Amino acid sequence: MPEKIIQLNEGIIKNELKELVRNSVEETLNNMLEQEAQALTGAARYERTQARQGYRSGHYQRNLTTTSGDVELKVPKLKGMTFAPAIIERYRWWESSVEEALIEMYLVGVSVRRVEDITEALWGSKVSPSTISELNKKAYVHIEEWRDRPL
Repeated sequence: MPEKIIQLNEGIIKNELKELVRNSVEETLNNMLEQEAQALTGAARYERTQARQGYRSGHYQRNLTTTSGDVELKVPKLKGMTFAPAIIERYRWWESSVEEALIEMYLVGVSVRRVEDITEALWGSKVSPSTISELNKKAYVHIEEWRDRPL
């Protein structure tokens, strides 16, 4: 009787696991946004209560680059109040660990063009050279403060 041999394609398994993690992160962040909106308005979606302070007005889409890849957030819109989510800063397009990694890559001497290639390989989206320059300006402020500190 011939033996059955199982062959695994490591690349496919890694891609499937990466997608599973990315989907999990996306779902978790979207649930956190929903819970935050519910706490802020004082009522769940479609719930009518006396304590309600605002009303839902749909969602808007927003992309966020994480270490797990790009996730699509559905940020709730509210009427009668402003919604500033605590889990993501306004106008922030990537999580802080991604920003730290970009700054570290540049500071150790990785060229801007190479940083673009690395970010595409790691997170699935390129970071523009101007974005890298802006992040480096932020880092240089802290470096100069450290250099000029009294000894």
